[in-house]
Amino acid sequence: MTSSAPRSDRQADSAAEVTPGQLVPLGDRLWSGNFRCYFTARTVAMLGDTMLPVALSAGLLSYGYSAGDIGLVMAATTACFAGLVVFGGVFADRFNVRAQMIGADLVRVCSQSTAAFLFLTHRVHLWEMVVIAVVNGTAAATFQPGVASTIVRVARDVQGANAVTRTAESVASLAGPALAGALVGFASPGVVFAVHASTYLTSAVCLILLRLAPLPARIGAATASYRADLAEGWREFRSRTWMWSVIVVWMAFMVFVIGPYTPLAAGRLIPEHGAGAYGLVNSALGGGTAVGALIAMRLRAAHPLRAGSIALFATALMPASVGIDLPVGAICGCVFVAGMGTAYWGVNWSTSVQTQVPNDILNRIHAYEVAGSIAMVPVGQALAGPASTAFGTGHVLQAGGVVAVLVAVALLAIPAVRNLHRATS
Repeated sequence: MTSSAPRSDRQADSAAEVTPGQLVPLGDRLWSGNFRCYFTARTVAMLGDTMLPVALSAGLLSYGYSAGDIGLVMAATTACFAGLVVFGGVFADRFNVRAQMIGADLVRVCSQSTAAFLFLTHRVHLWEMVVIAVVNGTAAATFQPGVASTIVRVARDVQGANAVTRTAESVASLAGPALAGALVGFASPGVVFAVHASTYLTSAVCLILLRLAPLPARIGAATASYRADLAEGWREFRSRTWMWSVIVVWMAFMVFVIGPYTPLAAGRLIPEHGAGAYGLVNSALGGGTAVGALIAMRLRAAHPLRAGSIALFATALMPASVGIDLPVGAICGCVFVAGMGTAYWGVNWSTSVQTQVPNDILNRIHAYEVAGSIAMVPVGQALAGPASTAFGTGHVLQAGGVVAVLVAVALLAIPAVRNLHRATS
């Protein structure tokens, strides 16, 4: 593996304090003042993000818009995020990344406040919501690249930080939709949008309160062009076989497993068992994800991607259990185990990226790997309908289970992935 600079002292400290392969007790080293601010910012913002689909769907449906219109608004956000996040990574490596993240939060405070105003004053038009979605997607693309480099600067225990953040995300995925549903029922979608805006404001304030030492200036940053920075990020990304090979395999996982699962599972479970059963299955997934993240907090493997790849075998249970039409209770159990495997992989992957890549290119590389992962989700969602029509929903979901197994096998078969050592210096 090549690198343009040595890893920072902070990264070295975070990696060196734990012996690979041991069970790690939780200690005070994780919860520094800076990490508390960062954790609060991310947790509150994630809670708001999980509330948004409920508010958007209920709000647009109440104005007579269709499911296709809702999908159009959501797709506008995803498309802008996937298309622009790489450029956000370039900006993050050139300028003050924390200021960029704060700015993105404040932009979304304005956009979601505008949405709240439109719904509360009953002046909602589809084109306005699409414009707001474009703004939100663009802001997210400028925010996300800074996450990787910021967590390394605020936490000595990077894996522990990733684990507790992932656990909070799982809890938010359980609590957010329920809270949004209650607010829609007792008030209106506009109130949910107002609450969502307040979560971004909270995130911005917490990021402002961070006390971070200044990063050393990048050599040649003042004279390098944006195109040169973009090209450098791509070269560094390609130079790490373990990274680009994971992304290539992961793109197949998105297309054939994750993308089709959500629409096809909903289309199979809701008509047969009701919306409550579908909600229960989703809750099981969130619970499993939380448990998997907690396991990752305690169990540190000497070869993190090898351990994570083994855990990914469990993800086959998620589409397969729905595809073979197991009872709802059995599906919940399978999805719970799948969530554990997904979370354990996710924490090990994030930690590997953050501790193996030097700070001066981390934002750009993180942007490339995020773009490569997210871009294939809409493809899988778009192909789900035609595939289910041609082959049957059950067969497509069962095929997703087979692909999940093949993905885990493929990752273990790649020496650069299988043999990547946990960063220790």
